[in-house]
Amino acid sequence: MELFQNEAACQTPLDRQYHTEIRALNKAKGRRNQRIFTYTDHDRYTNCLPLHQMQNDLVSTTKSSPTFLAERMANVRHRRQERRTMDSSIPKSRIINWDPTEEFVKSSRVVNNAMQTMHIMGDLGPPGKLGQKENECLLATIKTDGSGTIIVKPDFNKGREPYRIVTEGEKREVWRFTLENVSTVMKPEERDREQNMYKDLYGRHKEYLNSLVGQDFEMPPVGILRYLLHGEIVSAKGYEYDNLYINFFMELPNNWSSLPFQPLSGVTQTCRTKSLGKENVAFFGYPFSFEAFYMSEKESEGQ
Repeated sequence: MELFQNEAACQTPLDRQYHTEIRALNKAKGRRNQRIFTYTDHDRYTNCLPLHQMQNDLVSTTKSSPTFLAERMANVRHRRQERRTMDSSIPKSRIINWDPTEEFVKSSRVVNNAMQTMHIMGDLGPPGKLGQKENECLLATIKTDGSGTIIVKPDFNKGREPYRIVTEGEKREVWRFTLENVSTVMKPEERDREQNMYKDLYGRHKEYLNSLVGQDFEMPPVGILRYLLHGEIVSAKGYEYDNLYINFFMELPNNWSSLPFQPLSGVTQTCRTKSLGKENVAFFGYPFSFEAFYMSEKESEGQ
């Protein structure tokens, strides 16, 4: 509220949207709730916050200490900017560490899924002293990804005891709060309509894929054998000189033919040799494909 009510501080369209909403709130004599607010992924303000403000163990609510992974995850920005050089080609950090230390392994083994995060915060300061950073407390975190997964932590109370937060300072106040899912339940007819919509969508997509592939299997003409050859010229050894290349030709026997545009020859790249034992070997790894047809008036099993 303090930052974005000043128009000069607004840089992005989202900032300007917040500015418009804050002006509307001020005209309507302020917001109804003075204590509940949020930090979201898209807020420029959230990225400027010190990391320790985003960490709240809620030990009093879960009655357990945070795990090693939880502590590591608290320090991860979910959309971490890749560290790149000025020409935006190669990351500054080494991609592969061939000799990792134990500390490096611990610091690197972090789950970092691309999830959007919203922190629901509570201002637990005494009346008249709202808006101070030290009184902010994380109440709940909601995360969602592109596949429809939503993670709420801590969980909804569902009739259980409220969560407790004990503030620090002179007056150790105890705050109780509950998390409820108040979304309206989808009506049966709406659920059926949604299922039918999905079925229709999947059916249309299947028809589209079938139209791309087609139903016909390509068959050679009657009485003709079709021969497909996929080969590779792997290596050559035993030659006296270096920088070898192979010029190869296909010779078709009687009754065999190929397509008019099918080349019957080829040449590999030039390859330098490597010493393997007493021999010099040139490794080409040169793939080639060839298609030929056999047609004979006399059918015989030996062909």
